[in-house]
Amino acid sequence: MKKTFKLDELDCANCGAKMETAIKKIEGVNDCTVSFMTQKLTLDAADDKFDDILKQAVKVCRKIEPDCEIVIK
Repeated sequence: MKKTFKLDELDCANCGAKMETAIKKIEGVNDCTVSFMTQKLTLDAADDKFDDILKQAVKVCRKIEPDCEIVIK
């Protein structure tokens, strides 16, 4: 499953790159891109574990950039 999420308060491109690298290491993630310019996260992960992987991705983002929030609708 591949979904795109808006990122609020992503303040630096370097932090976005760190997030992308860390999220790609989560088990079940096929691919991940974080765009500082568009303030978006695109996550491609296993369908059956997508919600759990997304929760882990949120934790990773908060650890790297505490003010950054993944907007989940």
